[in-house]
Amino acid sequence: MAKYKNTIYTTLAIVLFLGGLIWLANSGAPKSDQQQTELTNPADGGALSAAETSYDFGTVPMSKGKVTHIFKVTNSSAGPVIVSKLYTSCMCTEASLITEDKRLGPFGMPGHGFVPSIKGEIRASGSADVEVVFDPAAHGPAGVGRIDRVVYLEEKSGNKLELQFTAMVTP
Repeated sequence: MAKYKNTIYTTLAIVLFLGGLIWLANSGAPKSDQQQTELTNPADGGALSAAETSYDFGTVPMSKGKVTHIFKVTNSSAGPVIVSKLYTSCMCTEASLITEDKRLGPFGMPGHGFVPSIKGEIRASGSADVEVVFDPAAHGPAGVGRIDRVVYLEEKSGNKLELQFTAMVTP
C-alpha cells in the first residue's frame, strides 16, 4: 500500500511541476489577435499606412512556383518611424521591408511566440516597400483551395499595420 502511495504522490508532483512550467511559459505569450488589435490600433491609427492593404493573387498553380506582390507603405508623420517587427501569419509566406537605403528580410511566421526585432527606419513623409512572397506548394498536395494570409508590420510605438492577400491554390 505504501508503494502505491509513493507512486501516486510522485506522479502528482510531476504533473503539478509540468503544469507550472506550462503556465509560466504561457504567461508571457502574446494575446489573441483580437486583444492585440484592440491594444495596438488606437482609433487615430499609427503613422504607417498603405493605399492598398489587400491583394488577390487570383488562381495560383502550385506547379508555377512562388508568386510575389509589393505593398507600398507610407509614413504620414513629421518624424521617422521605426518598424520594429515584420512577420507573417503562415510559414508559406515571407516578407521583406525595402527602404531607401536597405533591404531587411525575408521574415516569416514567428516560431513559438518569438519575433525578431528588425529596426527598419522609414523617414518622415517617406515610403518603403513590403515585398510579399507566397509559396503555394509549401503545404503540399493538401494545400489546395482558397487561402487568406496576413503580413504584420509593427511600429516601435506598438501600432500595427496589416497587409492581407488571398489566392486560390490549384495543383
